[in-house]
Amino acid sequence: MGYNTPMNIRTRFAPSPTGFLHVGGIRTALFAFLVARQAGGKFVLRFEDTDKKREVPGSAEHLISSLKAIGIEYDEGPDIGGPFAPYIQSQRLDHYKQWAQKLLDAGRAYADPYTPEQIQAFREQAQASKQAFLYRNYRPENPPAWDGTQPLRFKAEPKNYTYHDEVMGDVTTNPEVVDDIILIKSDGYPTYNFAHIIDDAEMQITHVIRGQEFISSMPNYLALYEALGIKQPIFAHMPHIMNEQGNKKLGKRDGAKDVLDYIRDGYLPETMMSFIATMGWNDGTEQEVFTKQELIDKFSLARVQRSGARFDEKRLLWMNGHFIRELSPDELYDRSEFFWSESAKKAPEPYKKQVLMLAQDRLKTLKDLPALTSYFFEEPARDDTLIAGNKQLKKLSENDISNLLGQVKTSFEALSEWTPETIQNTLNELLEKTGEKPGVLFSLIRIVTTWAPFSPQLNDTLALLGKQKTLRRLNLV
Repeated sequence: MGYNTPMNIRTRFAPSPTGFLHVGGIRTALFAFLVARQAGGKFVLRFEDTDKKREVPGSAEHLISSLKAIGIEYDEGPDIGGPFAPYIQSQRLDHYKQWAQKLLDAGRAYADPYTPEQIQAFREQAQASKQAFLYRNYRPENPPAWDGTQPLRFKAEPKNYTYHDEVMGDVTTNPEVVDDIILIKSDGYPTYNFAHIIDDAEMQITHVIRGQEFISSMPNYLALYEALGIKQPIFAHMPHIMNEQGNKKLGKRDGAKDVLDYIRDGYLPETMMSFIATMGWNDGTEQEVFTKQELIDKFSLARVQRSGARFDEKRLLWMNGHFIRELSPDELYDRSEFFWSESAKKAPEPYKKQVLMLAQDRLKTLKDLPALTSYFFEEPARDDTLIAGNKQLKKLSENDISNLLGQVKTSFEALSEWTPETIQNTLNELLEKTGEKPGVLFSLIRIVTTWAPFSPQLNDTLALLGKQKTLRRLNLV
């Protein structure tokens, strides 16, 4: 069956368990997932763990948690198995040796007899001659039989290659960059360059979607496909994700955080999926926010831009607020479970749901919940900087504040019904009585009843706080 058969599409995400997963890696996984889901195909997770020196304990479990946290489900993988198990390279060593033997038998691989010191001397020799170092220029004439203790190298036959990249277009490579790369190291583990080609072939991967840093290695990969008699998959290399300024690749210093840290910071999985998908891709319309199903329906590798995509933290925050507002009251309550303040956790569920309904429009992340709602559950600490730092309120004297609050207390005490409507009517009457602007009067009332930098609609907030609690807090100033 050809790769164009829709049900036959198989994509993969093949990270090395060497640390956390940031947005660049998760975007590669997401795009591969979307290509497979759209075609009704399979998405495979595989761990490329042949560089044992760089492996980080617990990283494999962390990578799995990261994918699951934002809703990227795989059909086959290390923890769930599948028809092409195992999905961990270190458990597939026999597979690589069998393919290596094919190259040896065909005269396309040989044992590397040189010591690291000798190879370094060759490098220095090339440097002195102002030439690029290519191992094939120092290829031994009579290499020893390979016994597994020496590195096994590919015997390259340099030439031009042309391939099509779904993102980058048609690419032609020169013979100068094709070299005798290492296939299997002296420790018995294959290199990534060799192992991923074998795994993709055996696992029937149709689309290889990965970062653009692999483009420079493509000539050697194409030479290997040819020598092994393996049909090339469809290639798609993703451009880098750039920092906020757009002038360099996003790194840890620029905010390339662990994906799970975003979830812990109160970003929704839906937000992360939509935000990451739209870094470097759009559907050709003005739409900025996509649900998971919309992404599956609309995604296309042909619309991934070739240039780097800028990581925009403000856009991420805006998008998260959008998705929070889209949640039903029950969904929001369920998602908020771990973000309440300690005092709120002890409060009755119906009351917490009322608070959430008020706060929902103002929440940008779920982590904002305590700052936005703690005064509903406990007496707030007085913070006079909120008045002193307010452009309009700082102009008021203590006497002005006392007089204004005195009128507010009198009007509120006279209310027989304490509802959002009656409170709003009273607030409007107070504007006329005092001659103050809403920015002064309402801000003052809001601050002294919550001592929070921001809060939901004032009349709704006071209604939920209750008459007695509101009057008590007004009396404390």
